[in-house]
Amino acid sequence: MLDQTQFPITKLWPAQHPERLQLYSLPTPNGVKVSIMLEEIGLPYEAHLIDIGKNETWTPEFLSLNPNGKIPSIIDPDGPGGKPLALFESGAILLYLAEKSGQFLPQDPAQRYETIQWVFFQMAAVGPMFGQLGFFHRFAGREYEDKRPLERYKNESKRLLGVLESRLEGRDWIMGQDYTIADISLLGWVRNLIGFYEARELVEFDSFPRVGQWLERGLARPAVQRGLTIPARND
Repeated sequence: MLDQTQFPITKLWPAQHPERLQLYSLPTPNGVKVSIMLEEIGLPYEAHLIDIGKNETWTPEFLSLNPNGKIPSIIDPDGPGGKPLALFESGAILLYLAEKSGQFLPQDPAQRYETIQWVFFQMAAVGPMFGQLGFFHRFAGREYEDKRPLERYKNESKRLLGVLESRLEGRDWIMGQDYTIADISLLGWVRNLIGFYEARELVEFDSFPRVGQWLERGLARPAVQRGLTIPARND
């Protein structure tokens, strides 16, 4: 069982069910990776809403768990060897949960590393590029007179969609017929690009039909639909 005194974050977000995995998150593209995964594998957990609009990730309590001040983060009271494990970085959490549950990560070594490769692709390329495009297209960056940054991130986002389009030729999912953490890592970001960031026309999303069909398949999964709203927002 989770010893709350061991983790200062529990002072601000106390565990009502300390025997369950504790999720500290917000339903952003990075946050929903973990909530979707938890819903998919059926592991009992308790979700805590971290309000980045109120700078809650910069409190000493949150920074004690993640010194980088980002969501999501977790505490698993039943970590390796039965000891509590605190973990941040959504990609690392996906890998941990896949190995803990034995789900959504192939057992074959070559397939396993290929899946991890695509998770890294999302972490290193898709997330940063789509996020910058969102800033320069919809948020404060759109007021900048210099449109070169927007053009750069638009073109790079289109290129990355092209990579996914090519990968999905003859495949239902990133790894073929099997849905994996590679898909889970990417779904929220592609959804955000054409939804919250309002960039569908900007990146000519409809010219990537395989990506669109893959996104529809992913969003049709009940666990994905649930995970997209966890933790529930206050607004």
